[in-house]
Amino acid sequence: MPLTSLHDWNLAPREAIALQRRLARRVEREDRLAPVRHIAGVDIGFEQQGEITRAAVVVLAWPPRKLGDFEPDALEGALEEGAFEIVEQVVHREPTRMPYIPGLLSFREVPAALAAFEKLTVWPQLVMVDGQGIAHPRRLGVASHLGLWLDLPTIGVAKSRLCGRHGAPGPARGDWVPLIDGPDDEVIGAVLRSRVGVKPLFVSPGHRVSLATALEWVTTCLRRTKLPEPTRLADRLASCRA
Repeated sequence: MPLTSLHDWNLAPREAIALQRRLARRVEREDRLAPVRHIAGVDIGFEQQGEITRAAVVVLAWPPRKLGDFEPDALEGALEEGAFEIVEQVVHREPTRMPYIPGLLSFREVPAALAAFEKLTVWPQLVMVDGQGIAHPRRLGVASHLGLWLDLPTIGVAKSRLCGRHGAPGPARGDWVPLIDGPDDEVIGAVLRSRVGVKPLFVSPGHRVSLATALEWVTTCLRRTKLPEPTRLADRLASCRA
């Protein structure tokens, strides 16, 4: 699907930072979602010592199919109850455009992700990204930047904190505490215990999604592992473990 160009990618770090500040004002932090039929998970990996960017997009049907959806003679080999059906998955490789610079990760990763989306034949209505949304010093992480380009609701699901401060979430799956930042204690995300006994995830709105809705979708998509299924499957594909 052709995408409308939002800006040029060939920018010096100072120009990229200024652009982030301008784009952050365009990020929508309230819900504006169409009915969800497909969810995409996005992750980025690197090959050849970082010389090649590998973008993976996995599109899943929503809602997950239940065993009752199958005809009796089709139950053999059917999906496990509550499992997600992979509708499409795409990998795009291209030369890495920018070295790793803290806070500018989207300029390194989003171009390859956009090229992967252009290869899709099934368009999602919601996107989960392995990375930050507004939980970013300038409120424009990978998920927010990608959401603006795609004009789609996006959610950031990160494995580590980039900025902000927080308490410890409770021990039970689904427990969370707010991630706050700045002198005014702005809430920029949530620190979510996605599985008992593991380090929490950092969930933040990307674009066109509120924090409450982002948390609801992430917890609904959790299965047996730490990551929600869309980003878990994308992580596996981006890491060449598919």
